Amino acid sequence: MKARRTLAGLLTLVAALSAVVGCSSDSGSDTIRFALDWTPNTNHTGLYVAQQEGLFADAGLDVEILPYNNATPDTLVDAGSAEFGISTHATSTIARAAGSRTVAVLAPLQHWATGIAVRADNAEITRPADLDGKTFAGFANPGEDEMLAEVIRNDGGRGEFENVTLGTSSYEAVYSSTADFTVSYLAWEGLEAEHRGLPMRYFGFTDYGFPDAYAIVVDGNEDWMTENPEQARAFVQALHQGYRIAADDPDRGARALLEANPGAFPDEELVYESQRMLAAEYMRDASGAVGVLDAGKWSGYARFLYENGVLSGPDGSPLTTEPDWSTYVTDDYLEDR
Repeated sequence: MKARRTLAGLLTLVAALSAVVGCSSDSGSDTIRFALDWTPNTNHTGLYVAQQEGLFADAGLDVEILPYNNATPDTLVDAGSAEFGISTHATSTIARAAGSRTVAVLAPLQHWATGIAVRADNAEITRPADLDGKTFAGFANPGEDEMLAEVIRNDGGRGEFENVTLGTSSYEAVYSSTADFTVSYLAWEGLEAEHRGLPMRYFGFTDYGFPDAYAIVVDGNEDWMTENPEQARAFVQALHQGYRIAADDPDRGARALLEANPGAFPDEELVYESQRMLAAEYMRDASGAVGVLDAGKWSGYARFLYENGVLSGPDGSPLTTEPDWSTYVTDDYLEDR
């Protein structure tokens, strides 16, 4: 579903884009711009429910959805080129640590929605410890190697493997046995593999002692939200309602995505299956709530990134003091729950 794009050079990209747009936190109009992280997909169903069903309009908001254009949403939001955007737990943490004026305001997916993927007929790999010495088809994301190594070690292995960066070609590499394992988005690549008749085996991160994480979050421009609290609150609440609708009625969420993007999905049934899976397994926290953020939960994965030297400060040097993770998230803009 999503290419796992590298965040290396984030500081350089932020600086370059900021120079172009002047780091303005004002869009110059009443339009709220929302930056996508990839082509439209089921991670975005709540957004399209809010758009297609008039939730934004009912709140008096003019919302423009910005297509992905090779700059990370966090970069665009930090630079003032968008007010909000889709991010991930890792990307949001890395950007904030590097000095980005972004903060997570909503978590559409409450749990990891990815897993370590191997061919089901690969008799040499039946558990993470078996990945030692194997070839990983990867995406060059910061923290990628460290996370996989931790899972392997937690299962009794050494955590040693070869990483070959292939991006979205990683899946085909594993399907063809050119590589041994990759990380698949279970509600997209996992379903695609099923549709293609390619039996796969998956290892979940939390099944091997790794902390849970928010697979997808929405980041907002902290300065713009402070200056425009009512607009920010209205937007986040309408978006929150959209995701709750998509969780309560996944087919309704899938239809909104399809109607907003006609012709974009040759296999429309996969869209429905994907949204049903997300609604059933990933969109709610332990209490059943949708969209909520918890600083304690945030700290688990964020601390792992910090302790493994993945986080750098605004000067590009690795952080030497653990941040206050409560400043990385806010639920101030969510309605009472």
